[in-house]
Amino acid sequence: MNALLGPADENGRIPARQQTRVAAFLVSAHAAQARQLATTMPMQLRAPWHIELHAQYCREMEILSLLTHSTSWVFDPQLPLLAWQWESAWLPRPMKGAADHFHGLLVDMAALGHAIHAGIRPAALLPENVAPMDPFVLAMRRIEFESGRLLQAQILFLKGPQLADVRKEVADAVERRHEQVRELWTSMLKGLNVAPE
Repeated sequence: MNALLGPADENGRIPARQQTRVAAFLVSAHAAQARQLATTMPMQLRAPWHIELHAQYCREMEILSLLTHSTSWVFDPQLPLLAWQWESAWLPRPMKGAADHFHGLLVDMAALGHAIHAGIRPAALLPENVAPMDPFVLAMRRIEFESGRLLQAQILFLKGPQLADVRKEVADAVERRHEQVRELWTSMLKGLNVAPE
């Protein structure tokens, strides 16, 4: 097993098969987050948290656009089964103990986002000899940067006073999503013979 993606080719590019698998996983995860944000966003943005949902949705769409346009896609016969597993994992699971179903979904959405943005660090997998201006490399670094920004909003919501009465349930929901994302991310990387340290 390797600790990083690669080896990079003579032009400093990550192999297309690895690009495809990593990008497909990230597209699946970030698209799930974008879908959930889109379904919870009201038609009229009237409250400050509506604006934040909209901003997060736009950042997720930027990440998806970066991935689809910067990846050297190749045929991967395992992707249909993998994508089915990933998409099944991202399905909403409302937090137990929430005031109502909608708030349970909001907590689960924030927990999933927290797990995706805190637990997946694609730029950390890039070897030192990659071409710094390669589109895939730039996209991985940009995604990691944007994830840090998105993470702040999720932390504020999950630790906010509106959830003080269900703090343990929130922590359990976040931990469950972190375990799920970590397991799927690690499994996908092992399929590429990569095991991050």
